[in-house]
Amino acid sequence: MAMSGPPSGRRGRGRAPMADINVTPLVDVMLVLLIIFMVTAPLLVTGVPVNLPETRAKGLDQDAKPTVVSIDRDGGLFINEDQVSDADLPDRFAEIASAHAGQPEPPQIFLRADTALDYGRVMRVMGELNRAGLNKVSLVSTDAGSGDGADSRGSQ
Repeated sequence: MAMSGPPSGRRGRGRAPMADINVTPLVDVMLVLLIIFMVTAPLLVTGVPVNLPETRAKGLDQDAKPTVVSIDRDGGLFINEDQVSDADLPDRFAEIASAHAGQPEPPQIFLRADTALDYGRVMRVMGELNRAGLNKVSLVSTDAGSGDGADSRGSQ
């Protein structure tokens, strides 16, 4: 006869099934994903295209009428409605600065530039404004939310 053990009520049951979830592989995957996102996130910021002229900024409250400097698509300069050459620009800015010399606050300048312009062209005009002492400059943009061409202004 074959040997058999004592009869028991646990026949066919080896070990009881485990009711816990093994989270070690889940933690390993999550750590790998965290490292991947930490490495790639700074690289994604530099490649984002930005359309600067559109903004959702609110308009500034103004008491006095500001001087508007505009640069059209062809690079032509205008102070308010008068066209100005590049050579006359520093003199005109100096006149504006000297006209407001006795006032406690510098004059407000609104700079409007076409989106097709070279960024360097706009920066040259801003450099001339700074050189003349006109440092209260607001960049004028269109409201991206309305689509009706309403102006919104952000101060520098």
